[in-house]
Amino acid sequence: MIDEKLKAEFKGLLSKEGMKMTTARLAVLDNILSSNEHRECEEICNSLIKKKVKISRATTYRTLDVLVKYDYIRKLDIGDGKIRYEKKLGNPHHDHMICIETGDIIEFYNEAIETLQDKIAKNHGYEVIRHVHQLFVKPIKKNN
Repeated sequence: MIDEKLKAEFKGLLSKEGMKMTTARLAVLDNILSSNEHRECEEICNSLIKKKVKISRATTYRTLDVLVKYDYIRKLDIGDGKIRYEKKLGNPHHDHMICIETGDIIEFYNEAIETLQDKIAKNHGYEVIRHVHQLFVKPIKKNN
């Protein structure tokens, strides 16, 4: 459930974008922040429709775009032509492994990788502002 502070903040962001707060847009925010899954817009929209929320795909997409712009959620492109979304607000930084056989998305965090990325950037005279780290993997076949 969304608290009043978050609701007011969201209303302000929508206003900045020339959009009105509606029950449908609030339902999109609640739906995505209540899930730990990596879902496509269509899945989010269908989930809301099943809950009897009156919403269109266009409203869902526009709301997701605002949420991405203001770092509430992350847009994830794993190279299969489908864009997925995951919550970012209140969710610690992590990277992804994507199984090329099953499409499974596995979240992971490794301090050594984070430290190495920072060191490499520094050695080249830069600092890391943000990064996207995706490993495309497949299961290791076991020999019997």
